Amino acid sequence: MQQAAQPRIDAIDILRGLALALMLLVNNPGSWSAVYAPFLHASWHGLTPTDLVFPFFLFVVGASMACSLKGQIQNSGMPWLSVFKRGALLFLIGFVLQIAPFDQAPDTWRIMGVLQRIGLCFVLVATIIAIVKERYLLLTCALVLLAYWLLFATSGELPYSIENTVVRHFDMAMLGSNHMWHVSGLPFDPEGLLSTIGASVTVLSGYLICSSTLQNKSHKKQIIDLILIGCALLGLGLLWSIWQPINKSLWTGSFVLVCSAAACLCLAIIIWLWSVLQIKTGLNALKIYGSNPIVIYVAAWLFAVFLRRVNLTFNEQSNSIQGWVYASFQTVMPDKLASLVYALIFTLIFYFIALILYKKRIFIKL
Repeated sequence: MQQAAQPRIDAIDILRGLALALMLLVNNPGSWSAVYAPFLHASWHGLTPTDLVFPFFLFVVGASMACSLKGQIQNSGMPWLSVFKRGALLFLIGFVLQIAPFDQAPDTWRIMGVLQRIGLCFVLVATIIAIVKERYLLLTCALVLLAYWLLFATSGELPYSIENTVVRHFDMAMLGSNHMWHVSGLPFDPEGLLSTIGASVTVLSGYLICSSTLQNKSHKKQIIDLILIGCALLGLGLLWSIWQPINKSLWTGSFVLVCSAAACLCLAIIIWLWSVLQIKTGLNALKIYGSNPIVIYVAAWLFAVFLRRVNLTFNEQSNSIQGWVYASFQTVMPDKLASLVYALIFTLIFYFIALILYKKRIFIKL
């Protein structure tokens, strides 16, 4: 008897929409010089609410894989062609967005980015769940994080400094410094190759949580399990941070555990609100927001580039569209509030686009 694909889980769809909405919100302030602290990434070690956004999205990627791939693997094996096709398309789309509008020299094009990392993680995790039995996946996560920790521990003095980290040196050797993001004047890519190891475990954690906790259980049992797992992961992550700092840019093991804990606790709250208290209105808006994630992400990226690059001239003064809009908000409110209002309006525009697509039953997937 063939096993049917796992049904979609509302809480996962809502968490996807939340992560996507927050991603657009924190990436599109009116001005980067006027941003409230919670909407900025930690400068190096540490954690802010913004640092949770990308891990939440990767966690959801893993949970979605449990719904879409698990049955296929058990029935007919891993659909390798579609896996590699999706991974390659995500990488290609991310790379093209990265270099748009193609006004930079090719020898300075940044290679890695958000969608590129998602594509690589998708292929890596699909490979792992195809060759490792599910009962050994938790052990696999632990071994991968320990091996990743060992790379730092054996890489010399100050292994977690930006100058000396093995992550930076590996990426420079593989990508070339001209093809990397620069932080404080140094080539360093927060979505680089080596740190994708840690990011892949975040995806695997989403897969395991969905497989073991969210399927075939009552809502009360789901909530209790998620709270218990979340608290356990949080405690382990904070304990580990004594020896390995919580660092998003390096995607350290302690960062993986703390972010997966936060995702579990957030899911518990969503299930409680959606399924127990039956609070649908606001959460349904988030579900709609996440119904076309790649389309919304790409469209928002291109729209942001348009707003920054197109200049308008009034009264002999030239400024970008973004600059003019932000400046108009500055006339009636403080700078940081004006910057946040700009980001909120930007994010709201793409909710309405997602809503139109949802009502027309248009769902574009790779």
